[in-house]
Amino acid sequence: RYIKYLLLILKLSPKDLDIGCDDYLGSDKVIDKCGICGGDNTACKVVSGVFKHTLTNLGYHKIVEIPEGATKINITEMSKSNNYLALRSRSGRSIINGNWAIDRPGRYEGGGTMFTYRRPNEISSTAGESFLADGPTNEVLDVYMIHQQPNPGIHYEYIIPGDNVISPQLIAHRRPGEPLNGQLGMPESTSHEDEDLHRETDILTGQATGTYPVIQPGRFPSHQPENQVPAMQPPRQNREHNWKQVGKTECTTTCGKGSQYPIFHCVNRITHEEVPEGYCDSSTKPIPEEEACNLFPCPAFWDIGEWSECSKTCGLGMQHRQILCRQIYANRTLTVQQYRCQHLEKPDTTSTCQLKICSEWQIRTEWTSCSVPCGVGQRTRDVKCVSNLGDIVDDEECNMKLRPNDIENCDMGPCAKSWFLTEWSDRCSAECGDGIRTRSVVCMTNHVSSLPLEGCGNNRPPETTPCDNGPCAGKVEWFAGGWTQCSTECGSGTQQREVICVRKTEGNFDVLDPYECSYLEKPPSQQSCYLKPCGSKWFHTEWSTCSKSCEGGFRVREVRCLSDDMAASTQCDPQLKPEEKEPCNTQDCVPEIDENCKDKYYNCNVVVQARLCVYTYYKTACCASCTRVANRQPGFLGRR
Repeated sequence: RYIKYLLLILKLSPKDLDIGCDDYLGSDKVIDKCGICGGDNTACKVVSGVFKHTLTNLGYHKIVEIPEGATKINITEMSKSNNYLALRSRSGRSIINGNWAIDRPGRYEGGGTMFTYRRPNEISSTAGESFLADGPTNEVLDVYMIHQQPNPGIHYEYIIPGDNVISPQLIAHRRPGEPLNGQLGMPESTSHEDEDLHRETDILTGQATGTYPVIQPGRFPSHQPENQVPAMQPPRQNREHNWKQVGKTECTTTCGKGSQYPIFHCVNRITHEEVPEGYCDSSTKPIPEEEACNLFPCPAFWDIGEWSECSKTCGLGMQHRQILCRQIYANRTLTVQQYRCQHLEKPDTTSTCQLKICSEWQIRTEWTSCSVPCGVGQRTRDVKCVSNLGDIVDDEECNMKLRPNDIENCDMGPCAKSWFLTEWSDRCSAECGDGIRTRSVVCMTNHVSSLPLEGCGNNRPPETTPCDNGPCAGKVEWFAGGWTQCSTECGSGTQQREVICVRKTEGNFDVLDPYECSYLEKPPSQQSCYLKPCGSKWFHTEWSTCSKSCEGGFRVREVRCLSDDMAASTQCDPQLKPEEKEPCNTQDCVPEIDENCKDKYYNCNVVVQARLCVYTYYKTACCASCTRVANRQPGFLGRR
């Protein structure tokens, strides 16, 4: 009976106790929560608290340290969140959720004990993560939280040995009612810089302060009447007592249909005073029957599903969850329409998440020199994926789409060259007399060419050529002044000038009325202008030698579009592109006629047929016939 009351006070069942201790004082010894055979739970203390600090920075934050020798370790998140618990030893070894990697729920060894890591995922569960271990630990362990969203609070609790370990012999020999080792108040609680709430709890009673009630062998607990017979000597049963219903148990639920049972006590038949159950016959005690209670439906509530996996393995991502409006009735949870939960704030169905901080690309070196001295080659540089701790990691840890180039082409300029020319300017530099026309000349790469050019060389084509618009003296003509500047710097524009009729005399010009020059074509006083293409214009090489001297050949040149910096361009007007090929020497191949070359005989055809033209006599006597045959058949005269 003593064991029965001890189990009642400790809120334990017989299977929770180890009954393997030796007998003493007429009863089995039991192991208390401090692990002492026959102990009374005074040899240890409970350290517990709640970490509720508001955190701002993402990442690992230390919550509490678990000392060496701790047992019954319980670290629990007070409600479900996107944060994670982590555990690490003082030696630097990560036990659970270390190095930005989230482990699966399960059992993990560390600190000399086995930790059970739980992460509830039922749709109706709102419980957070937890670490549980029986201990004892053999080294100091640190508990961290991987912070990603507001902290819902972390409850921690563990048992450590007390300062004075009490032996079972001292318990057996103290006098009834004597306090154990003086006052049984707990030692001063352990402090922690991050705690908001920290308390110590009496192992036996669950109270925060005061002394422990001492259970003496052979005595009832203090809440029983003192005049009752000791439990070690059960009272005799007689007909003066019987069983009586004195009430009912509390309903198992506050709504949605629960259960309750009648409570029967042993009472005196006459006075109806309660007495120990031993006074009544236990075989006649009524069996409590279940009764329904609180049959009305429970209020609707939001049933929150488990968050989906984060959309990104690192960096800021998104996760989703299902939200259902549920209601409990008749011990069944039913899904109802959402308007029934409209009085409640609807939980979010999406949330940001971050499993770990992403690694990033770093350019470690400058570009190397180009791989070729001229033409197009390649150059390289060193690009590495670096973690947030500064370590070089595999490229797959970084976003491959954002990887900087570590190799690129480089152009070291042309290796083969040739001269490229523009067309001659349309206007002579002088209105009359001698002047010049100009063109642009540049030595450029000859990447693609059908011409046998080997380089620019020293024969630079001329950039000017003379021009003459006729004599100036005594000539009546229109005289045009200089053009104003073009209205645009590039592309099409306009410019103006003055045009007058003049006659040039010795060293002077006389201005005449415009009708004096009316028979002449008057130069325009306004024209469009085109200083240069806006960025590009056409260049070409000289024409090649004609492929044939007569009867139609062709010649070619290379044409290229170049920008202002003489780089290849595609911005030239295709309609203005100069021709790259044209016919030449289209005249017939007519042999030159020598007046002195005549046939002196009428039958020179016989000489030709006999192939006698190779001899000087016949070649001279039949000159016309021999020459005609020689032009048709090269090498004819050389045959014998």
